[in-house]
Amino acid sequence: MTRHVRATRRRRRLGQLLAAGLVAAVVAASGALLLDLDAVPPALASSSPASAPAVPSPPPEPDAVFTIVAAGDVLPHLPVHASARTGSAGYDFSTLLAGTDAWVSGADLALCHLEVPLTAAGGRPEGFPTFVADSHLATDLREQGWDGCSTASNHSVDQELPGVVATLDALDAAGLGHVGTARSAAEAAAPALYVLERAGREIVVAHLSATYGTNGMPVPSSAPWSVTLLDPDDLVARATAARTAGADLVVVSMHAGVEYRSAPTTEQVELATALAASGQVDLVLGHHAHVPQPVAMLPGGPDGQGMWVAYGLGNYVSNQDAACCTPGTESGLLVTATVTQPAGGAARVTGFGWTATTVDRLGRHAVHVLPEILAEGTANVGPAEVAARYERVRTAVGATASERLSPPVATGAPPRLGGRSTSAVDAATPDARPADQG
Repeated sequence: MTRHVRATRRRRRLGQLLAAGLVAAVVAASGALLLDLDAVPPALASSSPASAPAVPSPPPEPDAVFTIVAAGDVLPHLPVHASARTGSAGYDFSTLLAGTDAWVSGADLALCHLEVPLTAAGGRPEGFPTFVADSHLATDLREQGWDGCSTASNHSVDQELPGVVATLDALDAAGLGHVGTARSAAEAAAPALYVLERAGREIVVAHLSATYGTNGMPVPSSAPWSVTLLDPDDLVARATAARTAGADLVVVSMHAGVEYRSAPTTEQVELATALAASGQVDLVLGHHAHVPQPVAMLPGGPDGQGMWVAYGLGNYVSNQDAACCTPGTESGLLVTATVTQPAGGAARVTGFGWTATTVDRLGRHAVHVLPEILAEGTANVGPAEVAARYERVRTAVGATASERLSPPVATGAPPRLGGRSTSAVDAATPDARPADQG
């Protein structure tokens, strides 16, 4: 602190013997001792304390940013199992899926769609029309980097209620989250919850899943809740309940549409439009058509800023292509949603992109990223066919969303499976559709 300089008057006791002149002289001398304030340097003449050093403001809290990656149908026909066969030891699907490893492992939250049931212990795979895949598929999906799967599909009850139970048991054993089918009414009423720790805070993503029906196979009367069926009011109620219970973001997987048709049906559009208008859903992922379908931004969303929907993600892995079905069934989409949560703000989808994938059926069903093999020429599929597949995907997706050509990079630790919230919402009654091949 700067000290103040003060002029001091000295008073001297004068003896009675001092003459008046002596007094005057002393007074004059004392006056000469007075300091001239005008001659004092400004720093010393300050009349107030110096200001304390400014305390720097704390840096603003960073935004929390992460990605959600989703893919098309996991539909392992028996020829896919043959490609994954490892002799008498069982199956390994990892080599089939390796072409997308960077995209899946780089996601902060990766959500797959399991089209078919999984085997119980000692069970054997089956193909069309009543599917069941080897349960080791769940382990390989988890090892690739998937965090959870939607399970509501038209094949959910291909193996009846025991198949539902075996599937969810296998997913649990692999450490994968799941939603859309259930072993109890309480499980059916709850979303899958994924908790991501970013920027020093937790962000909870709720995942919902429902299907148009079950190929005419009855949902068990003893367990009407075992498969969640599509109903817009029901899904909005579930999304609202999830937010009330603390979810920051809600993703809905809908299994709907017409197989092998790239245009979404009226049912798909109306359902997605209702979810967007509710303001409770952040993102909709579509499955079932087995071919890529358009990506669109619909009016609505939690802040009225719009909601992304991918009407159909095609196939992730399957035995389908033009030889069995229709051109386009050999391909699918990886979609990447970027989520941002400002400090003190809400988590919202702030970016959305798509990436074309394809299955090399003659190359042991290897899954590839189309632009990568187009540039590298590494697949058994000829360059002209690769280019044709790529163009079909581009045409189907449309120009609303941008194409993503590089895999995401994880921004933090993997998500953990959260506790399940509950709601009083019951599943709708089942509806029937003709049998199909996927």
